[in-house]
Amino acid sequence: MLPKVVSVGLCVPPHELKQEDTVLFAKELFAQSFKDINRLLTVFANGQIEKRHFAKGMSWFREDHTFEEKNNEFIKCAVEFGEKAITSCLHNEEYLKSPVPYEDIDAIFYISTSGLATPSIEAKIMNKLPFSAHTKRIPIWGLGCAGGAAGLSRAYEYCLAFPNAKVLVLSIELCSLTFQRNDRSKSNLIGTSLFADGVAAALVTGDKVDVSSITNLSAYPSIIDVQSTLMPHSEDVMGWDIKNNGLYVIFSKDIPTIVETWLGKQVHPFLQKHYLTISDITHFVAHPGGKKVLEAYISSLTLDHSMIQHSLDVLKQFGNMSSTTVLYVLDRFMRDNVQAGEYGVVTALGPGFSSELLLVKWE
Repeated sequence: MLPKVVSVGLCVPPHELKQEDTVLFAKELFAQSFKDINRLLTVFANGQIEKRHFAKGMSWFREDHTFEEKNNEFIKCAVEFGEKAITSCLHNEEYLKSPVPYEDIDAIFYISTSGLATPSIEAKIMNKLPFSAHTKRIPIWGLGCAGGAAGLSRAYEYCLAFPNAKVLVLSIELCSLTFQRNDRSKSNLIGTSLFADGVAAALVTGDKVDVSSITNLSAYPSIIDVQSTLMPHSEDVMGWDIKNNGLYVIFSKDIPTIVETWLGKQVHPFLQKHYLTISDITHFVAHPGGKKVLEAYISSLTLDHSMIQHSLDVLKQFGNMSSTTVLYVLDRFMRDNVQAGEYGVVTALGPGFSSELLLVKWE
């Protein structure tokens, strides 16, 4: 018996923007900075993103905002959207026979890299929903796109220590609120084509929790093992450059190449510890960092293209929501008719440069 994921709840931010609309916005913004703007704008179409969701409408991004204004908006929206995602997770009729009481949650792992708050956002949400005052708060900031998978890993470890526990992983990323109108770098242009807002919560339970009494699923993912890896001296691959005006995106064009040459060296030994190979993996629950990153997964691990379909679909419909994205992908796998006994790998990459891996088996 192992810790398991028994429910996921999503909150999709209210403002939907088609990719063709963001192309026009980017052209208007970046045209004077790049003579070859039309060639550069092909990144919007090549990324295969069709639409994204944002906390604010397009008009908000046409104006300058101070770091303070952007961060205050982050706090307001994060509390509102986080509350909705938690409620969706604990009241999800597709996953749960009956709602899981807020008071039953032992700990909340709050994951974000796109806004600042002290006390952190989960404390503000606990003042709105009837959690126990003794619920443990574990805010984790700065893991970027790897954060959602890392949150599941840390929740798994918590549930190993406390097998009666019910734990929430809450990921809130409002990447758009970091947008720098006056940053004319190619990193910002790429970021403008790729990043989006999203919020999700996942419920992880220890092995002494009677899951059969609460789940509607015929099979659910149990977490067998996790692995975190930091690539030495790779701090310039992705992250934030923090300046007076806020957070400026660092996004290396070499990321797909790094994935292709480095990820296999992490995945294969991780599976070998459990006498498995990549051919034993049926479900590849991957954070879709972008189309080229997904293609790098395929080539580096010799996967069938069908194994990234859920990741590609989430990328098309929602863009890259940083840490939250992998939970949107996991939600799709959990809604599938996955057979008991099948293995999966959950993976995400983030600043550091780092990778987070989970080996799961549906029970």
